[in-house]
Amino acid sequence: MGNLSKANDNRLFYGYIIVIASFFIIFVMHGFHSTYGVFFSSLQAEFGWNRTLVSGAYSLEFFLEGVFATMGGRLTDRFGPRAVMIAYALILGLAYFLMSRVNALWQLYVFWGIIVGLGTSIGNVSLLSTTARWFIKRRAFMSGIVKVGTGAGIFVMPLLVTWLIVSYGWRNAFVIAAIICVVGIVAGAQFLRRDPAQKGLQPLGAGEPGAGDSFQAGEGLSPRQAIRTRQFWMTCAMYFIAWYCAMTIQVHIVPHALGIGFTAAQAAGILSAVGAVSIIGRIVMGGAGDRLGSTRALVICYLILAISLVWLQFAHDFWALLLFTIPYGFAHGGFFALVSPVFAELFGTKSHGSVFGIALLFSQTGGAVGPLVAGRIFDVAGSYQLAFLILVFVAVAGLAISIQLNRSRPLGRSAGALP
Repeated sequence: MGNLSKANDNRLFYGYIIVIASFFIIFVMHGFHSTYGVFFSSLQAEFGWNRTLVSGAYSLEFFLEGVFATMGGRLTDRFGPRAVMIAYALILGLAYFLMSRVNALWQLYVFWGIIVGLGTSIGNVSLLSTTARWFIKRRAFMSGIVKVGTGAGIFVMPLLVTWLIVSYGWRNAFVIAAIICVVGIVAGAQFLRRDPAQKGLQPLGAGEPGAGDSFQAGEGLSPRQAIRTRQFWMTCAMYFIAWYCAMTIQVHIVPHALGIGFTAAQAAGILSAVGAVSIIGRIVMGGAGDRLGSTRALVICYLILAISLVWLQFAHDFWALLLFTIPYGFAHGGFFALVSPVFAELFGTKSHGSVFGIALLFSQTGGAVGPLVAGRIFDVAGSYQLAFLILVFVAVAGLAISIQLNRSRPLGRSAGALP
């Protein structure tokens, strides 16, 4: 490190370019991914499939996204984010194009469940891991800015896709999504670099006292060491729950709103409102993670999440459902701003992509289970009431785990010596 220049010379620190490029890629990639709930009703109307079947394709995709993320994390650690992001952009573009040709249920499960899962799996693990390597100081805040791209995407893309479906049909909407994804992601990937050493720099805050890391830059636990800690499994459990709640809302809030009498524009507006408010949550809780520590900030997110889900039980009018989006969207944004910094804070950045990728497998299993359970409950009961009540109980469980994590022994740099 001694021959590397400091990050705070007179030039713009390249880490900020990384953040901007990652923001844009996440905006495109996760923005279109969030629109499955908008396509949901079109698929039902076209083919007559029930909600369990349509939800199942999303659940399969989200589970496999976690499985594929373990591979994506290793690829990013080895080859860097630019090459892998370009390759995965082509896969994702192919997946959306194939979705425009769906005519059978097995195709929905292959095109969305498998190929979209593979194409999307690289987003969080590669971009957030790369951001973590470029920043020690302001790491949580910068990760929050990157994840603002998701919030902005959730705000913009459901409205765009709703307009495309109304104007051109759902099949053409998927073709347009394919083109935008390939062009946008490949363009953004040109600016990505794996770590500061490739630009002759150090991470922002390297060597500064109180920069917010228990590990020095480039230090940390191996995947094998990390999974032998209690903190790793507690964090995985918290994010299993966070993803369970988040993906249940993301997939089913639009069908729920349509089912209680709202227009398609109003229903899409609810999902967009979640994305808009989540932007604030990502920024505010990212900053809170730097000041308080990422694990402490998670406690705040879980408390707000539980309150919002209690309110959802009584939100039967449009104004009430819009009000729900404020605390829920804030907590939603906070969770995803903090996920990468939490693992960097606890386990370092030496193998961050690989450790984070393993954790995403468990996290996204929660995201796969939630929509499937909610869809099945609706098909049996004709209502989302029980599905939404379950969210309250799992959120309270997440709050309890987050409190316990903060009481556990910090790993510190000495953890790197674990056998």
